[in-house]
Amino acid sequence: MPPLSFARALRRNQTGAETLLWSRLKNRQLCSRKFCCQMPIEGYIVDFACSEAKLIVELDGGRHAGSSEADRARTKKLECAGYLVIRFWNNEVLDNLDAVLETNRAILEPDEFTHIP
Repeated sequence: MPPLSFARALRRNQTGAETLLWSRLKNRQLCSRKFCCQMPIEGYIVDFACSEAKLIVELDGGRHAGSSEADRARTKKLECAGYLVIRFWNNEVLDNLDAVLETNRAILEPDEFTHIP
């Protein structure tokens, strides 16, 4: 299946965690930044990406438990392309969405989180 067709299929079949996070990232809701869902980058389809900030947000569920080496290689290739990749477990999104959003916000607006003594 071509990458764009595969990405579209993934968008139609999101996990509960992906659906929940996407509901808070779409339409520039977070820091007025545009996020895309299931976006092809460097031969991979990433869960969420903000191209202008070069930020990729990946959600990992149970199927990722045994694929840490593959995830590291994927992350390295995306980082070599200039992206910052952050990962959350699905249960983190489902159990504490606000903390996940705050982590993203701190990356997107670091000056807001810098405290000068």
